[in-house]
This record gives sequence, structure tokens and C-alpha cells, in this order.
Amino acid sequence: MDFILKTTNLSRNFGKHSAVTDVSIHVREKSVYGLLGPNGAGKSTILKMVTGMLRPTSGMIEFASHAWNRQDLKHIGALIENPPLYENLTAFENLKVRTILLGLPEQRINDVLKIVDLQNTGKKKAGQFSMGMKQRLGIAIALLNHPSLLILDEPTNGLDPIGIGELRNLIRSFPQQGITVILSSHILSEVQLIADDIGIIANGTLGYEGEMQRSGNLEELFLKVVEESRR
Repeated sequence: MDFILKTTNLSRNFGKHSAVTDVSIHVREKSVYGLLGPNGAGKSTILKMVTGMLRPTSGMIEFASHAWNRQDLKHIGALIENPPLYENLTAFENLKVRTILLGLPEQRINDVLKIVDLQNTGKKKAGQFSMGMKQRLGIAIALLNHPSLLILDEPTNGLDPIGIGELRNLIRSFPQQGITVILSSHILSEVQLIADDIGIIANGTLGYEGEMQRSGNLEELFLKVVEESRR
């Protein structure tokens, strides 16, 4: 089985506080991996280590079958917390700034706008976008560099049901385009519809990892893992 990302006993401490302890996750290529856990469980800390924003205290990260290094960031796209938007610029202009920084051709802007269905926003400034449109523009920015791994941290936060549905369809389309997605969330019903595999983090440790059982009771499994982590 081909894993695009593996972590082995990944840990991160902040002073005396242990945020993540010995987490080993396995993300299959061209799949959607749901990283689940209550708020404060350590999900964002794990994703920040994978994207180079935080350095692990111990443990190992492997990307595409080799030890992770900063060059791998060229192949990783991420939307962590709020989309990094210039509110006074249009969608096209927001992306243009990034293509110049990344040395990418301008044609790539139209490609990603089409993928996230924002190609008809014209002169509308990003500050006037709905929450769902802002999230989609954030994903477009993360897609600019043709990533093979896309990391989305709580992407449905603040979205209405229509926005959530649109985002769900978008995320499900990525594996067919050769893009693996790691999706962190605490909305279990959404992950059950989207994910191929899941990992459940509670109190900084991985309590469960396995294939998503569409017919199984995810809430029951989730609560069991969280309960056991408190003992």
C-alpha cells in the first residue's frame, strides 16, 4: 500500500505541556483522510508539524517514502485556520500575488478558480465574499503549486449548509485529480460522508485509526476513544 504521509511516534511539547504524544498516522495516496478529535486535542499541532510551521520535539515524518524535509513543502498545499486573503483584492488578484511569489504562470490562476468554482466573481473584492467563497478561495491558493497533498484544517467552520455541501463535493473530487487530502474536523457527520480513512486524536494521542465504515456508528466510536483517553 502506498502512503503519501506517515508519522512515527510524533511528539510535540510546549514547555512542560505535551500537546501531541507518540502519534503514528498513515495517509494513503489519493484518499481523503479524516483527522478527528475534540477542540484542543492536538489536530492542528500535528498539521502544523507536517506543514513545517512547528518543529517536532521527537518522532519522524515521512513524505512520499522519504524523511520529510522543507523541499517537500513545494508539494504540500495547506489551509490552516483562516484563509490568508487580501480583502481589498479580487479573487484573481489574490491569486496573482501568489503566482508572482511562487514563480508560477498566470494561466494557473484560471485553472484553480475553475476548480473551486470562483471563475465568475469578476471585480468583487474578497472582503465582500461569503464565508464559503472565502474558504474556496483559500483552497484555490493552497492548490496553486499543484500539491500532491492538500491539508484542510476545519474547512467547514462558519459555513452554512449550502457552503458545507459545496465544499464536501469539492473535497471528494480531489483524489480523482491525484490529490490526497487530510481533513481535520470535529463535525463527525461531515467526515463520515467524505473520508476514506480516519484517525481519532484525543488528549494528544491517537486512539483509533482505520477505514471509514459508512454504516458504522462514528459518534459511538469517537466518544469511546475520547472517554478512554481521559482515564
